[in-house]
Amino acid sequence: MGKSWTQLEQWCTNCQKCDLANGRNNIVIDRGSREASIMFIGEGPGEQEDLQGKPFVGPAGKLLDKMLLAAGFTLDEVYIANIVKCRPPFNRDPKPEEREACINYLRYQTALIKPQIIVCLGRVAAQTIIDENFKITRQRGQWVERKGTKIVATYHPSALLRDESKKKPAWEDFKDIYKTYCTLRGEK
Repeated sequence: MGKSWTQLEQWCTNCQKCDLANGRNNIVIDRGSREASIMFIGEGPGEQEDLQGKPFVGPAGKLLDKMLLAAGFTLDEVYIANIVKCRPPFNRDPKPEEREACINYLRYQTALIKPQIIVCLGRVAAQTIIDENFKITRQRGQWVERKGTKIVATYHPSALLRDESKKKPAWEDFKDIYKTYCTLRGEK
């Protein structure tokens, strides 16, 4: 059987693999274009995301959208997801066992999207996708390649809301991400 969005949505809706399922209002699968060649991945839904069923729609999401637009992206050419599909209580980081329970859903999403670029938003996403020992302050902006996909990490937008000093390096990352995106699309 081929991969399908309907199958992914059914699996996520029926998932009871971890305790996060008990407190969710909605599963939070994705936002943006399912035809995108670039995928942004955060750690997990917050309060607004849990209520609306879409990732990055709260204050951090509004900042992400502004940064994407300022860098040159349109919102209909990016795909946005999270490691876990249910909100961790009090917006805490998803526990390793919660990430492990959800990782196959993310792998399935990635197989459906087939992105040329994956951008990890924050330490948790980078440690889950790039390297479990990833240090966001030292390694952000450094590209790796896996199975033909370019992967990079930058600060999570919520970190930028808490610490203004991270905005400039994150902006440099976003400019580089857009440049790499354009290069892969054959644009100057």
